[in-house]
Amino acid sequence: MAEKDSSPGNTGNTSGTNTGKTNASNSKANNSNANNSNANNSGNDTVAESGSKGVLRWIEVMGNKLPHPFWIFLWICIFIVVLSGVTSLLGVSAIDPATGATVEAQNLISGEGLRRFVEEMVTNFAHFAPFGLVLVMLMGVSVAERSGLLAVALRTVAFSVPKQIVLPVIFIIGACGNIGSDAGIVIVPPIAALIFTQMGLSPIAGLIAGYAGATAGFTANFFIAGTDVLLAGISSEITSQMPGGQEVSATANWYFMIVSTIFLGVGGAFIARRYTIPSCNRFEYSADTTITTERATLTPLERKGLRHAGISLLFYVILILVLVVPENAPLRNQVTGGLVPSPFLRGLIPVLFFFFAIPGYFYGKATGAIKKPNDVLKQMEHGMKELSGYIVLMLVVAQFINLFNWSNLDTILAITGAEFLQSTGLTGPVMFTLFMILVAILNIFLGSGSAKWAIFAPIFIPMLAQLGYSPAFVQLMYRVGDSITNCVTPLYVYFPLLLGWIHKYNNRIGIGTIVSLLVPYAVILFVMWVVLLFIWYGLNLPIGVGETIHL
Repeated sequence: MAEKDSSPGNTGNTSGTNTGKTNASNSKANNSNANNSNANNSGNDTVAESGSKGVLRWIEVMGNKLPHPFWIFLWICIFIVVLSGVTSLLGVSAIDPATGATVEAQNLISGEGLRRFVEEMVTNFAHFAPFGLVLVMLMGVSVAERSGLLAVALRTVAFSVPKQIVLPVIFIIGACGNIGSDAGIVIVPPIAALIFTQMGLSPIAGLIAGYAGATAGFTANFFIAGTDVLLAGISSEITSQMPGGQEVSATANWYFMIVSTIFLGVGGAFIARRYTIPSCNRFEYSADTTITTERATLTPLERKGLRHAGISLLFYVILILVLVVPENAPLRNQVTGGLVPSPFLRGLIPVLFFFFAIPGYFYGKATGAIKKPNDVLKQMEHGMKELSGYIVLMLVVAQFINLFNWSNLDTILAITGAEFLQSTGLTGPVMFTLFMILVAILNIFLGSGSAKWAIFAPIFIPMLAQLGYSPAFVQLMYRVGDSITNCVTPLYVYFPLLLGWIHKYNNRIGIGTIVSLLVPYAVILFVMWVVLLFIWYGLNLPIGVGETIHL
């Protein structure tokens, strides 16, 4: 295991091991069972070695030798600065296929680079988009968790739904969470951990499974999401300059993505059962973690709390529907009248904040967990205290992303990779597979899906159109590669949050162990996804509304 470090263990308390004041008796009753179970998983080297084999074992061992993520990102920042100076002196550049402009490597070891860093360092941190999303979201979830509502509600669900359904549903919800941008990544993993504990399973396995579903399946969805609109807009910009001026709509990949969501749910559940859950049985947990397989009966006070929470949630949902459903509703797009895009989808984080906070407050009032208004503030503050490690880490992560962007090395890397694939002269399934693999590899280093597509689209849409393939199909292949490796890259902005959640249960688990647990999802789901795409290709099925594979 990695060297013990308590600092990241204070990140993210949405894992919810506290069952609330009203469930204290159940926790005490089950602690002996949890301790007995954990006694067999002492976390020694022998047990750890039996968890992974072969390549995964190598990934785990080597990854756990890495220092704390803060220092990793700091050294990467220094490397980017040095590399920018070297590449600038060598005159490294690339032609942007979208504009025809020359993109040159920018030297950050210069007076201009220093001035920009000094002037914008604080802005980079304060305006880092995932930072605000996580803070706001977890404050709302903290109210629901600390009041005891989440634990009781999820315990009830866990024992009333067949286990065969729970795992696929977690993956499907994780994938569909992208309708609210990154909301699914923030919400699904800790809730999955809670559900797993109530099912007598490792909460760490729940975190891994929930995170994999929300990241690897980020582009899949039952609904039209912001990703569909964003990528379709870039595709349409390219096709408008081609003969015929074909527009790519937001529903261009919808049929395929609906089936992909179910497909990934089944595949993710299979991986969780066959690998993640058995592998996570070797970990020991913190003293306050309660794992139980006993069906706890709701107390009268808990029933009262759930009733009050349910009524308050019903009124809130009705209010949201009034603000969204009518034709001229305030949260619809005021220009088009539609929902995609709209203030509702762009503001889904505040909507979800109250979705958790309001029922949590009424549950706490009914059960006595909240006696005065200031108790709510304490619950929200508790969530922020446990995010301290994440906040510190985001300081350097935000600088890394902006330095990489300032240097233009991210754009040059993507353009060079696309040109290499184009130069191979390959066509058909082999080229499709290499295209998706290239995008998947670049996604490990370049997080912005729209930025990469703005580079790839001008190259591959016209190139494959000459071979008779539709722009919507090219976009579809890009989305598969761009989504699948989100879960395994430590450079992903939400990976530190996962690390903090896991350290809530066991702060000896290192980056290598976490990545080794996630690799099977990236590899197996990628293979399954590619197979599904080629089945679709072989049957020549429509991939979206009015869209086919061939022109």
